[in-house]
Amino acid sequence: MIELRLGVEDLADTRFAVSALAETVLSLRVWLLPGYYVLQLPWLRQARAALGDLDIGPLLALVGAHRAVPDFLTARPAEPVAEFAAELERVRAVPPAKVAADVRAALQGRPVPPVLAGGLARPALLRDRLAELLQDYWSVALEPHWPRMRGVLEADMLYRAQQLTRGGARLLFADLHRTIGWRDGMLRLELSYPHRELTIPVTGRGVCLMPALFVKTPGLPLDPDEPPTVLYPARGIATVWETAPPPPPGVLAALLGRPKAQILGCLDRPASTTDLARRLGVTPGAVSQHLAVLHGAGLVAKARTGRSVLYARTGTGDRLLRGAPGGFGGFGDEDSR
Repeated sequence: MIELRLGVEDLADTRFAVSALAETVLSLRVWLLPGYYVLQLPWLRQARAALGDLDIGPLLALVGAHRAVPDFLTARPAEPVAEFAAELERVRAVPPAKVAADVRAALQGRPVPPVLAGGLARPALLRDRLAELLQDYWSVALEPHWPRMRGVLEADMLYRAQQLTRGGARLLFADLHRTIGWRDGMLRLELSYPHRELTIPVTGRGVCLMPALFVKTPGLPLDPDEPPTVLYPARGIATVWETAPPPPPGVLAALLGRPKAQILGCLDRPASTTDLARRLGVTPGAVSQHLAVLHGAGLVAKARTGRSVLYARTGTGDRLLRGAPGGFGGFGDEDSR
């Protein structure tokens, strides 16, 4: 059990962030434990094909099958949606002593892998070498997928903001993951990894909550003195790489038209126009037109998060979708558009 003790100011300073660099580093776990990360296997197949002759051995050795990663590679982002290039510049500025300490902490007493041999004696060179490898790996394995990955992560943050509005911090924390709870000013994580029993005073640093696509259970920095950052599995991970949209209910398709019914069916989680267009195999412009009609009818709501506008079904849209199979009598055979 790990406890984060939050004061009133810490609670007020709780925020969300998305890190392209953290996703890049955490994705390395999938290469080592593909049977454990089954939802990410479609991405792994595409990444293997795209990797070519790029040798990511040093990166894989750094992460290792024990799944720990050095803190300086998953640090709390400076922005709500951090850009990869800016985060990588921060990595290049990490003091060599911290690089060596974080790598040793991630290895957890294990011998230094041969591919990294000598690196801890010259941590500045190791840091720069890892930064170059991460840049190349990001470019071929993550960057092509990042727009829709970011869309899912931003949709998660929007959902969490709605939970905070509905039920305060208690509902927000309780809904993050089954291992996370909130009671008596403590954020409790039922984790035996990376620490055993530990209480961490947040003391004015606030907590950063980071949804991630390449984690299955929540995680914290290995060093309890790092700024408190909680990584947790984002909602909708399985939808990132899916391509087929859900079939619309027949009656609803007849009432709204098939395209609008499909869009409404896709909005089980908030999504951007680009995300919906990818899933439906149409142009963003076409999706925008249908969304405008659905929004005008009060069936979907929209909100801006970062650089994206996300759409979600309203309560009316939910009720319409749930009632579609039997709620419209004989209209099911008509092609109403």
